[in-house]
Amino acid sequence: MSPQPQAAVGAPLSRVDGRLKVTGQARYAAEHDVDGTVHAVIIDASIGRGRITAIDTRQAEAQPGVLRVLHHRNAPKLPYRDNTASNNPPGERLRVFQDDKVLFHGQPVAVVIATTLEAAQHGARLVKVRYQTEQPDTDLTDATPDKPTTYARGDAEAALRKAPVRLDLSYRTARNHHNPMEPHATIARWEGGKLTVWDKTQWVVGTQTELAAVFGLPLDSVRVISPYVGGAFGTGLRCWPHTIVAALAARVTKRPVKLVLSRRQMYFGNGFRPAYAYRLRLGSDRRGRLTAALHEMDGETSSYETFTEAIMTPGQMLYSTPNVKQAYRTVPLDVNTPIWMRGPGFANASYVIESAIDELAHTIGIDPIELRRRNEPAEDESSGLPFSTRRLRECYTIGAREFGWHRRSHKPRSRREGDWLIGMGMAAGVYDTARATAQARVRLDADGTATVEAATSDMGPGTYTSQTQVAADALGLTMRTVTFRLGDSLYPPTPPHGGSMTMASVGSAVLDGCNRVRNNAIKLATEDRQSPLHGADPNDIVVRGGRLHVKNNPARGETYRALLTRNKSTHLEALGNFTGPEGTPRHSFFAYNATFAEVAVDATLGLVRVRRMLGVYDAGRIISPKLAQSQAIGGMVGGIGTALLEHSVTDPRDGRTVNANLADYLIPVNADVPDIQAIYLDGEDREADPLGVKGLGEVVHVGVAPAIANAVFNATGRRIRQLPITADALL
Repeated sequence: MSPQPQAAVGAPLSRVDGRLKVTGQARYAAEHDVDGTVHAVIIDASIGRGRITAIDTRQAEAQPGVLRVLHHRNAPKLPYRDNTASNNPPGERLRVFQDDKVLFHGQPVAVVIATTLEAAQHGARLVKVRYQTEQPDTDLTDATPDKPTTYARGDAEAALRKAPVRLDLSYRTARNHHNPMEPHATIARWEGGKLTVWDKTQWVVGTQTELAAVFGLPLDSVRVISPYVGGAFGTGLRCWPHTIVAALAARVTKRPVKLVLSRRQMYFGNGFRPAYAYRLRLGSDRRGRLTAALHEMDGETSSYETFTEAIMTPGQMLYSTPNVKQAYRTVPLDVNTPIWMRGPGFANASYVIESAIDELAHTIGIDPIELRRRNEPAEDESSGLPFSTRRLRECYTIGAREFGWHRRSHKPRSRREGDWLIGMGMAAGVYDTARATAQARVRLDADGTATVEAATSDMGPGTYTSQTQVAADALGLTMRTVTFRLGDSLYPPTPPHGGSMTMASVGSAVLDGCNRVRNNAIKLATEDRQSPLHGADPNDIVVRGGRLHVKNNPARGETYRALLTRNKSTHLEALGNFTGPEGTPRHSFFAYNATFAEVAVDATLGLVRVRRMLGVYDAGRIISPKLAQSQAIGGMVGGIGTALLEHSVTDPRDGRTVNANLADYLIPVNADVPDIQAIYLDGEDREADPLGVKGLGEVVHVGVAPAIANAVFNATGRRIRQLPITADALL
């Protein structure tokens, strides 16, 4: 087939749903108008571990408007079938209101259902819960870790002993919380034995399977609807207890129930980026070529589930190192279960590895970029596979030129502007190019418009827009004649909207479905004796602006509308498929970046200000440049938060998150955001997927924190090995 003209893909188009969002017409989870809805408010455990000994609900139930108070003593027993078709980690997931055990501070212990939100909130304050308390384990360094997951190649211990240059470095990263603008919310409604939920989720299929498993329902008896998600960085990748609570409350009261988590509850009602203690020992020759790397990682998990993430991967493949040894231990604590957060695993590992590489460069006395070049691998040394594409050298070269790296002083604390110490730093970043099985339904109507449906989500990257771009070009239509629908479990299934896999997976399914419909139309035209295209070679036909024509003879052709109307066909339809990686892998797939940062540090007060940042990305084909720029801005802003601001504080007495609010848990605001620029290398990765994309949402975050940390060292001469970097550490 002749390649289709590309008018939409690659164009800097505005969001197709932008007007709906800025005018308030886009409805988020809690905003759907469901007749007869009542309200629910969860009562959270005020202890970190123990048992419930008594619940007094009499005052609450006596209040006007209060319908029910549910807890473990009166709630129905639920099947809680095993569910491997969701993102539940190994272990036994929290079973709400099924027993008297308290596993962490903030665990739901009861729920008040009332006719108004105010009545439910007031009733929740009147419920009295008594506990038998135990001392919770909340400190990563004091608790007993699980057995490690290990990896090794070569003899790292022996190579380290022989290395002329050795570093032994220990790092700590803080727990980070997602803090999206839209809090988690659910509206649940039962109609007979069928359940419908409107939910903030990044995976409608995953939430559907979990609700079916918990309530013992057939999958087709559960419908999950989530057309808009008001920000999410991984927090919506599994079905959390509050969604179960809402559905349970709706079943008991026989009324639709709305449940919205408060901002405080967002710190324990769903997951978080776990804290890590990470020791890294490096060995190299005197020219900086790495000979040994030993990684020891301890990461938080809950006492009831074992959460893991890909923190080991960067240390296995980012730099050429013949001898590597790794041990990753999860540490069970009395906390709720963590969840993936933007750049999961890779972001924490990159902070450690890229900080250590910068320290090695300073120790040896060579430029940090040059050290990275000297350790650039020829293949993925963890698998022996060739990289599908790996253009980090170009990222370094372009980034250094555009950022003015030559102006960086190699001597720390040597550049000053008044009270401010000025420094520059950089770091490499990498993230897995993930793909998974997806489907999309494509329908071309006789009026020349098309509808594409897939059960994916849009938490902010612009899925509505980018998928419309792919569909428009594949069908040969304009953007305004294509409608993309998402966020409903009735649509064809897709993988989670996370891990930077949506464009590669769902986009490839959309491309396949649209190609099938277009080819069906071409076949219809070439076989129709009344068509101007009758007898033409189907391989020579393209479609532009809804009109089929011979590629080198635009005058010979007709519109979709004319073709379908003449053939008395109301529509053409096809199901697009993408099967994801199949068979034995032949390549190693990753996206890459080089991130550059300039900071100013107040020499007296230790305050850090990021002055400018640049990211250069090897991310394959860029479907939507305007959306890509937005992704880079968001990723770098999030990285500023990780590097300088974000951390939760736990009271060891009861496991309470002390700063569970946006006044005390600091995130970047406009005044913290500097001039940010992004450059995307031209190219594509057809080995990864039919679209040639490599994934974008995560890699723009990975590497940001170490670039800032390295710039702080260059400015001050102080090496801070704990995130966030706060003023007291620099005084």
